[in-house]
Amino acid sequence: MARIVVTGGSGFVGSHLCDVFLARGDEVVAVDNLSTGRLQSLAHLAEHPAFSFVRADVCEAIPVEGRVDGVLHFASPASPPEYLAVPLETLDVSSIGTRRALDLALANDARFLLASTSEIYGDPVVHPQSESYNGNVDPGAPRAVYDEAKRFAETLTATYRRLYDLPAAIVRIFNTYGPRLRPADGRVVSNFMIQAIDGKPLTVYGSGGQTRSFCYVDDEVRGIVALFDSGVSDPVNIGNPNEITMLELVDVVREVTGSSSEVVFEPLPVGDPTRRRPDITRARTLLGWEPTVTLPNGLARMRDWYLEERRHGRE
Repeated sequence: MARIVVTGGSGFVGSHLCDVFLARGDEVVAVDNLSTGRLQSLAHLAEHPAFSFVRADVCEAIPVEGRVDGVLHFASPASPPEYLAVPLETLDVSSIGTRRALDLALANDARFLLASTSEIYGDPVVHPQSESYNGNVDPGAPRAVYDEAKRFAETLTATYRRLYDLPAAIVRIFNTYGPRLRPADGRVVSNFMIQAIDGKPLTVYGSGGQTRSFCYVDDEVRGIVALFDSGVSDPVNIGNPNEITMLELVDVVREVTGSSSEVVFEPLPVGDPTRRRPDITRARTLLGWEPTVTLPNGLARMRDWYLEERRHGRE
């Protein structure tokens, strides 16, 4: 049994990671300040003998005592409305918070995994994006509080690996969706899904021709755990390479929900990337990983979860 610390453990992806590690017999300590995470995402684990929750701000301290065999650093706002609302805190959690998480791993000679993002590629001029591409990010743009913060976190992680020979990995996460993605999260899939369920117009920013690649959370977490378990230290893209436009996503969401909602168009936010698609050659080659859940299937599972949450009075 390994003892695993997951910062951001009550978040969307973090809570699913807790499930997977516990299911395979590990002990899990989830650390979160609940600024964007939700305790209800961990409620089903409250009585699990191998699970514990620590409410803490990782920028101040990570108060975990005892042996630690692995640290997965997932603490950070992750959707544009969230990180734009708290820009300084977002910068802090990827700088100060990452340093504290690295120090925890270093003190225990533990495997470290950083949750980075496809946002480090910015508005890419190379397509699809492989890990060797250094990106096209405007450091003065509003979204840079997340983009550049994650790039700095990657630099910190690589520096600890060079200086201290820390066993560390970096996962670059592409758009992920599924159960536990909060309805008010502000990401396009949750926005479309809730609008369609409620019979409201679906809000498309720009022309709707911009593209994304959507990975179901079970596939995403399976890839992250495979990377954590490996000896790979180079950054690895984990995402679904099936690229679609926002208008194509509208069609799939309406089909899955049985909605006839119209589409309304709003101006494209500043810095919103026009294209996003991962090259997952490295994940396939080094980890034997690729996604298996189709978008219609994954969206149907997400729809069912939203409806079940509503039946229990949870939003």
